[in-house]
Amino acid sequence: MRMDAKLEPLFTPWKIGNCEIKNRIVLTSMGGTNLFGWMEKNHFDKAGAEFIMEVAKNNAGLILPGCQPVYNPMFGKWLYKNKKMYEDLKNWLPEFHKTGAKLFVQLTAGFGRSFTISELMETLYTNKFLRTVSKPFMNLDKITASASPSPNRWSDKVPSREMTVEEIREFVEAFAKCAKMLQDAGVDGVEIHAVHEGYLLDQFTLKYVNQRTDRYGGSFENRYRFPVEIVQAIKKECGKDFPVSLRYSVLSKTKGFREGALPGEDYIEAGRDMEESEKAAKYLQDAGYDMLNCDNGTYDAWYWAHPPIYMPENCNLEDAEHIRRFVDIPVVCAGRMEPGTAARSISEGKIDGAGFARQFLADQEWVSKMMDGREEDIRPCILCHNGCFNMCHYKGVPNDQDLSDSLHLARCAVNAETMQTDKHHIVKTASPKKVHIIGGGIGGMEAARVLKLRGHEPVIHEKSDVLGGTFIPASAESYKEKLRSLLTWYRHQMKELNIEVCLNEEIRDAAQFGNDAVIIATGAAPRLLKNVPGYELMIEACDYLNGAEVGEVVAVIGGGLTGSEIAYELALKGKKPVIVEMKDDLIAQKGVCLANSSYLREWFALHEVPVYLETTLKMVKEGAIICQAKDGTDVEIACDSVISSAGYISTPLAEKGKGAYLVGDCMKVGNLKTVIWSAYEAAMKI
Repeated sequence: MRMDAKLEPLFTPWKIGNCEIKNRIVLTSMGGTNLFGWMEKNHFDKAGAEFIMEVAKNNAGLILPGCQPVYNPMFGKWLYKNKKMYEDLKNWLPEFHKTGAKLFVQLTAGFGRSFTISELMETLYTNKFLRTVSKPFMNLDKITASASPSPNRWSDKVPSREMTVEEIREFVEAFAKCAKMLQDAGVDGVEIHAVHEGYLLDQFTLKYVNQRTDRYGGSFENRYRFPVEIVQAIKKECGKDFPVSLRYSVLSKTKGFREGALPGEDYIEAGRDMEESEKAAKYLQDAGYDMLNCDNGTYDAWYWAHPPIYMPENCNLEDAEHIRRFVDIPVVCAGRMEPGTAARSISEGKIDGAGFARQFLADQEWVSKMMDGREEDIRPCILCHNGCFNMCHYKGVPNDQDLSDSLHLARCAVNAETMQTDKHHIVKTASPKKVHIIGGGIGGMEAARVLKLRGHEPVIHEKSDVLGGTFIPASAESYKEKLRSLLTWYRHQMKELNIEVCLNEEIRDAAQFGNDAVIIATGAAPRLLKNVPGYELMIEACDYLNGAEVGEVVAVIGGGLTGSEIAYELALKGKKPVIVEMKDDLIAQKGVCLANSSYLREWFALHEVPVYLETTLKMVKEGAIICQAKDGTDVEIACDSVISSAGYISTPLAEKGKGAYLVGDCMKVGNLKTVIWSAYEAAMKI
């Protein structure tokens, strides 16, 4: 097999300053893929290095590990003070450079008002005693400081104060010192993070955040002074030939604090518009930056920099191509990039490099597979953020995220091994066994895949005539092509690994397999609202997704992720959805990234989709539903159809069977991450 000829422009050399890169594939930074640790004491991070090395061995051209704060938010230490980790990096780099890849380390001034605040952090900040005693390991007052006093993206309880000029100078000096130590260690360049995504440096450039009246506020030159001083200090310390890239958002796509602008929306830009961006790009180039690594957005419009599946492919490309016309330095574009489209843009000279991030989490070998013409073997990223960036936020809470997820970013829902090979790695079995897997959904197929790779003999028993289970309806909406690609990948793996699959075979009792090992992956059943009069008139969510017809006006009962996605699909099809939700916000659940949930909430608001919060369904009748509002009054909502999306209930076999393992939703209803990871772990125990 050979690579598709249209992709060849991706594999041509290019230069950043005097640094030649072997191809146009760029791994852009993600929190958690750090070489010096993330939200912990700085050290040479072996897990990050392992991930970076694997990507380098698989033909990426330029690699940018996760951003390194020059001032560590945890424990408050400056990055240049730990000399040993630079020595460790220096000793590791020769092996890295054997791959032919280049390494730019991304340095950040931090987060300012975008710093992700949790409930614990709110407690530390609002309690005067705890705020004082916690300063040595988490000084929130310093970490969240911004260009001007401003509200935090996540919490009203931890506002940002104005940084002092002395603090700014301290950061500029730290950037120069860190860059020099990285240069001496053998790193090929650095990237400054960032006039991008509404992080701290960007907050200085943005008029809606920066209200300063000193030399760092007011005029265009003053607002961009901080990033300009950084590159000038680095060039002075490291020489003009040491490459310095800048992570850069072409447009802010932001209407104001906590208000993003959706694709196609007519709005007034509160941040950087194109007129300013054209000027800023050239100004930053002339200051000394050697590359612009581009996307769009801020944390207030997070879905541009972290596109969920609802965003269009190549969502930032047109703007990056436009800004390329105003500079003489290379421009990289990232954000749901499709390789064929990126290759065409590069061949036409419209951009210079193509940035990819989360696809590397799903499959570190995907570039090699693409080069070999083996696209069907590439495990796709489904843009879910369940494993890599699941900071979620809804009314009444700051970041609602388990501490484990907060401290361990850059893991992957569809690849249990990514960034956690210490506990998830294939170990060959010394005693091969026949293992019966009851259920051929994603959990069952993942268990079978891992078992086969270990040397066992898995057999899938699936009661329907096709593999996929509830993931078939879950991937049915028009915009979920990436989920359908994952389902295709799993079915392909079953064939490639020659796994025995028994379709149309319902197993009612695991005991029939005697002493053979058994994995139960029977999933969950929909929660039916049988206590609601007229419930039999409702269409269950999966039935709708599997093709059940609905009328023009459709009431969706349940505004969690599934219900909201169904309402979104109905609207895209020209129907008129109405959402009824008992909680005080849509998608008020853990594990759904704010980039994903804020898109849907803002889309419904923009398109005036009726949303009834804190509202309970009382009755379903022909042509209408009766609900109870928060104040106890009844509300009648006219509709032609009613879809029930009230959640799911685990459905393990009534008889578990001796020695059986439960995986996925039949053990505990979760999401795709919990299904795949639990299946992987169960398969490793046998």
